[in-house]
Amino acid sequence: MYFWLKFFHIAAMAVWFAGLFFLPRLLSARHSEEEDAVREYFNPVTNALFFRIATPAAIVTVTLGMILIAYGPTGAWLVMKLVVVAIAVLLHLYFGLLLYELGHGRDRHGAWFYRIAGWVPLALLLGIAALTGAKPQSAGDLPAPPVAATG
Repeated sequence: MYFWLKFFHIAAMAVWFAGLFFLPRLLSARHSEEEDAVREYFNPVTNALFFRIATPAAIVTVTLGMILIAYGPTGAWLVMKLVVVAIAVLLHLYFGLLLYELGHGRDRHGAWFYRIAGWVPLALLLGIAALTGAKPQSAGDLPAPPVAATG
């Protein structure tokens, strides 16, 4: 069972991050007035990518990750990984906010912002992979939980 949970967790994460990689590309193309930026193409593709592909994959990734944590991995590396995952979730939500703003005719950023934002998911993915694969002992162990005083 553990193998399959981990397999689907990694597969969903790959799909989620593919969406995080591609969304900034579409947003950048919109500013450059490329063929991808035509409204009849841009709106259905970005909405399908975000709402039908990336968001469900993110939910599956986080849900399976919480289930896998119940199997008992320990160490400070896990806390550091969860911080990086939380940043990825915040980035995902920010991309959703940008799509919402674009849907209402408001655009806060230029093409360069989206080009730079396209590199952020790569840094997050590499950080998650490094922390998960190496499980660095240099991170140490978490301190023991406080013990309640018996009186």
